[in-house]
Amino acid sequence: MPVIAVANPKGGAGKSTSTLVLATTLARQGASVTILDCDRNQPIAGWRGGGSKNPVVVDSAIDEETFKEKLDAHRRTQQFVFVDLEGTASRLMSRALFRAHLVIIPIQASPTDAELAARAIHLINDEGDAFDKVIPYRVLFTRTSPVIATKLERAILAQLKDGDIPQFKHHLNERAAFKSMFYHQLDLDELDEAEVNGLPKARENALQLTEELVAMVMEKEKVA
Repeated sequence: MPVIAVANPKGGAGKSTSTLVLATTLARQGASVTILDCDRNQPIAGWRGGGSKNPVVVDSAIDEETFKEKLDAHRRTQQFVFVDLEGTASRLMSRALFRAHLVIIPIQASPTDAELAARAIHLINDEGDAFDKVIPYRVLFTRTSPVIATKLERAILAQLKDGDIPQFKHHLNERAAFKSMFYHQLDLDELDEAEVNGLPKARENALQLTEELVAMVMEKEKVA
């Protein structure tokens, strides 16, 4: 089953948020989904400790051997396995990238994030070269305005396009609901519209991204 690694050398790029939004939305739609939380801060394992009834399975793996065993076990039973990686390059990250069917690189529209995304892409390509394989990846812009792109955002998008860097068509917009998922330890469907601003738009954004991800994975399986 598809293994989707979510990686970025920079903290605060929206890595864990992107993972949680995509995985819980897929699970709500009926897919069997596991998140392997490999971040030593365990943000998603912390979320799972709340009262959410979302069927997503969350497991922890912060060392190389545990990761391999748990990834193999979940791949046998689940339709999707997301791997939320910590930023630091490590043997665990190397193993995750090698075994990924797709690597998502979340970035914000800033020069620093773009530079570190380039570093992540270099790491992915090096890992692929070492084992004579192509590791597919996509850049995902996070915390962008849902209304109008900034000049800086447009400039970075154009730069990535000129460099033939593949990216998601949809962005993970700046929405209070995405932060509220961690605060309330609930999924988007469980949050209360009376308490969280812009919740319908956040749900719509999550569905758009999830549909794009599924189409991407299905296309890669056809090619394989």
